[in-house]
Amino acid sequence: MAQIRGSGKGTGRERGDGRRERAEVGGHPFLAGRHEYQPRRVFSTSGTDWQGRVDFDRMRKERLGRAREMMEKHDLGGLILFVGENVRYVTGVHQGNWKNNIFIRYAVLPRGGEPVLFETVGSDMVNAEIDAPWLVEDVRPAITWKWSEGAEPEMAARMARSVGDALREAGMHKERIGIDVMDMVAYEALTKEGLNIVNGWPAMSQARVVKTVDELECHKIAAAHGDAAMWMAKHEWAKPGVREAEVCARVNEFLYRSGFDFVYDIIVASGGNTSPYRRWHTDKIIRQGDLMIIDINAIGPGGYFIDFVRCWKVAQKPTQKEKDLYKECYDSLYAAIGAVRAGATSGDVAKHFPEYDDDKYGSVSLQQFAHSIGLSLYEGMWISRAYSLKYPAELKPNMYFAIETFAGHPGLEQTVRLEENLVVTDRGHQIFTLCEHAEDMMS
Repeated sequence: MAQIRGSGKGTGRERGDGRRERAEVGGHPFLAGRHEYQPRRVFSTSGTDWQGRVDFDRMRKERLGRAREMMEKHDLGGLILFVGENVRYVTGVHQGNWKNNIFIRYAVLPRGGEPVLFETVGSDMVNAEIDAPWLVEDVRPAITWKWSEGAEPEMAARMARSVGDALREAGMHKERIGIDVMDMVAYEALTKEGLNIVNGWPAMSQARVVKTVDELECHKIAAAHGDAAMWMAKHEWAKPGVREAEVCARVNEFLYRSGFDFVYDIIVASGGNTSPYRRWHTDKIIRQGDLMIIDINAIGPGGYFIDFVRCWKVAQKPTQKEKDLYKECYDSLYAAIGAVRAGATSGDVAKHFPEYDDDKYGSVSLQQFAHSIGLSLYEGMWISRAYSLKYPAELKPNMYFAIETFAGHPGLEQTVRLEENLVVTDRGHQIFTLCEHAEDMMS
């Protein structure tokens, strides 16, 4: 059946006998909208014969299609990818977060050709051949040139030759070749190989910032588990007498038991650690009356991030001052969220963020801002008052953002921070993080 999923306008096809074919799962008119935009409709992570769930084969093909589309847009004859998430995006291969950014493996995508994965030799390469049959003819030994001390010039030259060979086989070696991250030794070796190396980051960034249907379904699954972990933290784990580190450990355990690829960082800050906001955990004991900020950053079972924040008061009623801080943070967050829609700009969102050090220093604080998430915690686009008001960028359907605000002022003993995850839809936006906010802070 042709892909007809998700228009929300009476999906299905006419059969030759006048009846309508059944729509693909997710495209039924009963849903009154698109399945991937409805956060309560969450697929299981296991496979089955009776339901069309996340279609990973389709996701791999559509991601590769987007990368190819952006290569054409940027006039690239090929892409050389060292960043692990970019390698995963075009090859569908993942072998642990530890490999992602240490220059020991890479991939080449020639224009008009198939991706070539250069995997670390030994069991890693064997695992790639077993795990990714769609690449079995295109898995080659990576030349691990980085950190090779006196051998680095020779090893880098061999790495460049392996890349050049793949591009020559595709007839693309004389074209503009994009590289996703700059390393001077790699750049020099690749140019000595005769390759015309240019910046390939914009092509990959623009490919990844707009999500496919199945990427959004993976984000929903991650959000559902993240919501559950936050609820447990609030109602079961973060109590007087418990240390921040213990809460961090409990969230880690819960998410790994849920099948998460990697728990990137769990920020647990309580009491005075919320002002100034310490974005890590300590062994500080949680006290009655502490404000609690928990920020869950983790990669879900399908490879896609959840990144959101909740704040509440532990075992005590909030004061009016604390309620006012919460309202300030919550209102600015939802004002920014209210500006998110296809056709709007990053400037439309940024103007609702409170003035903060982004304005003072003309740099991003990562506290009053929004950022695209996907295979990476940060990908595609950031939104900040530091530059988005002056250089607005268009928001497009299926972009997926974490939006966060902070009530940070000098002299506060403790304070509030909040964050939501949402997708830009064909009708505006849809929030995927559904864990409740602190009602007693909003009364």
